[in-house]
Amino acid sequence: MESLPEAVLIRILASIPAVDLVLVCRLVCCQWKNLVDGAALWILKCQQEGLTRAGSEEDAENWQNFYFLSKKRKNLIKNPCGEEDLEHWGEVENGGDGWKIEELPGDFGKEFPSEEVHKYFVTSYEWCRKAQVIDLRAEGYWEELMDTTQPKIMVRDWYAGRRDAGCLYELCVKLLSENEDVLAEYKSETVTIPEDNDASWTEISHTFSSYGPGVRFVRFEHGGQDTLFWKGWYGVRVTNSSVTVEP
Repeated sequence: MESLPEAVLIRILASIPAVDLVLVCRLVCCQWKNLVDGAALWILKCQQEGLTRAGSEEDAENWQNFYFLSKKRKNLIKNPCGEEDLEHWGEVENGGDGWKIEELPGDFGKEFPSEEVHKYFVTSYEWCRKAQVIDLRAEGYWEELMDTTQPKIMVRDWYAGRRDAGCLYELCVKLLSENEDVLAEYKSETVTIPEDNDASWTEISHTFSSYGPGVRFVRFEHGGQDTLFWKGWYGVRVTNSSVTVEP
């Protein structure tokens, strides 16, 4: 192996799983450590797996982080569309008749833009709220990554009213420390959907960046109510919520 050209050795190493490269291969010898810590190996792995980005080839650490973040990228919100009733949602506030899950498009509603979404949560005649707290370390985002690289955290939510009723909607997302101190926060305005609206689904989004060290949790909360105070479920509808850590 010592006689192999470096370019050939990089190609061999690029066929090894990324975790083994970092935890095993870089401990073999100084040459392997330098290759695993260098940019060329990770650029090749990204190319082999169709992961593209703009950046300098000298930017070794960012290429490695980009690879791991791209492979880990997923929606960290569990049960975003009500397929499991209210499972995984905590701190639930059931104003009026409380939360309900309905099938799309629902009464006086519209189909969702994605065919993959089949259900939504709907609120009642007093405020209904629900939240999830995401443990970033439990999801595989290690402390040094969050403190040094501070990858962007993208938050998305979808809401809609029904054509025959007005409603209110709010979204609040907080980045929390180990002790659950608030390090960054996004809070939407209270969105008012008038009666006789077109029932269209609207996406709301926010990206956290340069939020500083110490972020360990993401707290996602949304909710709303109707404005006519009708018994039942005439309030805002929400679905397809997402929190992703971006490469």
